[in-house]
Amino acid sequence: MRDFCITTDSNSDLPQEYIDKFGTVIIPQYYSFGDTVYGDELHMPPTEFYEKMKSGELPQSQANNPAVIEEKFRAILDNDMDIIHIAFSSALSGSYNNVCMVARELAEEYTDAKITVIDSLNVSLAESLMVIFANQLKESGTSYDNIILLLDNFKNHINVQFTVDDLFHLLRGGRVNRTTAIVGSALNLKPFLYVNNTGALTSDGTARGRKKSLRTLVDRVRSSLDDNTDFTLPVGIVHGNCLEDAQSVAEMIKAETPFKNVIINYVSPSIGTHAGPGALGIIYYGQPKQPAK
Repeated sequence: MRDFCITTDSNSDLPQEYIDKFGTVIIPQYYSFGDTVYGDELHMPPTEFYEKMKSGELPQSQANNPAVIEEKFRAILDNDMDIIHIAFSSALSGSYNNVCMVARELAEEYTDAKITVIDSLNVSLAESLMVIFANQLKESGTSYDNIILLLDNFKNHINVQFTVDDLFHLLRGGRVNRTTAIVGSALNLKPFLYVNNTGALTSDGTARGRKKSLRTLVDRVRSSLDDNTDFTLPVGIVHGNCLEDAQSVAEMIKAETPFKNVIINYVSPSIGTHAGPGALGIIYYGQPKQPAK
């Protein structure tokens, strides 16, 4: 039986310790300030990225590069290994389609190899939870084909609930209209969003004030847990350079749910271009993801 490699993209926000532990190959996603493109060999520390946004500089996100995907996949295939790639939601980026295109082309050349691209229908640490789960299955001896089957069910239970601190970043991304952004900002309203069962973003109400928004976010997570929830899996908390808030939310999660393992990481810049400084999300295994409302 051929060995295989589980890969993902930088939008997964997979912490370095897991990249090192699993030998995960990461496909870079890109972002730019002006004419300078970041994401591959050139990187900007997340703290600097979000400070630039707070100062008024507006970045742009970009999809992955087919040439880079091909280079990284070839290195795996030339080592006689198959590939399972866990991709950023196809509903939010063209990156999934880029990987599929490269996979099809390489499959014609490497006829003995398997290359499977899984649409995570999700973002950020939700992808990471899939990577961690897939590698745990691999280490337990689960076959390539069975891992794919199990991931298809697993991904539908990975929930993303998040809030943002500045409505104008959602305005830029087309998630709210200008009137909502202006009025909401004046009233200090903080919106809630979730990733629905098609992998797209859905707005889901507001709370007044930052403290209330974080409290409500935790309450929403608690209300969506049931007897089928796998509490052995980690909870992911991602943030747009608001580490103290992320740590506070982590403590609430540990105190108020059976989850004890919490991963905290920055929202990657290519996602942060749309969410902005102060964004905070909770990612966890719970009930099946909701449809759009």
